[in-house]
Amino acid sequence: MYIKTITFPDHEAESLYFICKVKRKVYSSYYPFQVLAKRGLERLDFEPITILYGGNGSGKTTALNIIAEKVEAKRDALYNKSSFFPKYLEFCETEETFEQPDFKRIITSDDVFDFVLTLRSVNEAVDEKREEMFEEYLETKRAKFHLRSLEDYDQLKKMNETRRKTQSKYIRDHLMKNIREQSNGESAFRYFIEKIEENGLYLLDEPENSLSPTKQLELKQYIEDAARFFNCQFIISTHSPFFLAMNHAKIYDLDQDPVETRKWTELEQVRVYRSFFKKHEDAFKEND
Repeated sequence: MYIKTITFPDHEAESLYFICKVKRKVYSSYYPFQVLAKRGLERLDFEPITILYGGNGSGKTTALNIIAEKVEAKRDALYNKSSFFPKYLEFCETEETFEQPDFKRIITSDDVFDFVLTLRSVNEAVDEKREEMFEEYLETKRAKFHLRSLEDYDQLKKMNETRRKTQSKYIRDHLMKNIREQSNGESAFRYFIEKIEENGLYLLDEPENSLSPTKQLELKQYIEDAARFFNCQFIISTHSPFFLAMNHAKIYDLDQDPVETRKWTELEQVRVYRSFFKKHEDAFKEND
């Protein structure tokens, strides 16, 4: 446990601020004001794994970004930070433990998406270089060459190498492996594994994006083990039933007004999944 609680301004505190400071000005957005207060969310008490659950527009990502800014978590991708964000943070208070984490990081869908796109760009460049080397191999192997000076020595070595090796062996020795051996989902999973280290506080925004159900279950297990054995604390926004089912996770239901803690089996979206599979239970039995 690195962070115990965070408090947000209530509706009265926000109203007083606008009356005193913003009464004669008109803005297109007061974000993140008027998001959490209208849902009655004034305080979060954290556990080693805390989950913010809710549908689109529930404020779970907003809350996660506020927590990240308040604890000064490192982030890679930019996010929607309005001019009111610094002032809103002044209204928020955190209670942290004496022991501080080695790492504080927020990982968003944009971070993962950018990582996957970067790998794709690298793969494309590797593919282009491979095609060039195919042609270079054939041209060098077939060339008629006479050593005239020491300046030609490197070319002679290259020619001898092409005649000793097959085309595939020559390419493997001279070109980095293509990273496309992994799918986008596997690359996304790899990103989480590389970023989550021991003794860290991690905020994950909808980690299920880009992950197959199988990879979600693998990441779920990894997070549980990191929290249990490697001194990590997680705050996760999600509506994936796989992550909601994490052992010993504390779940805040932001679809409720006011926000309250609930068991994962009580959540609306989880029960929708349950009803769907229950309805088609006979179809599964046919394939058993």
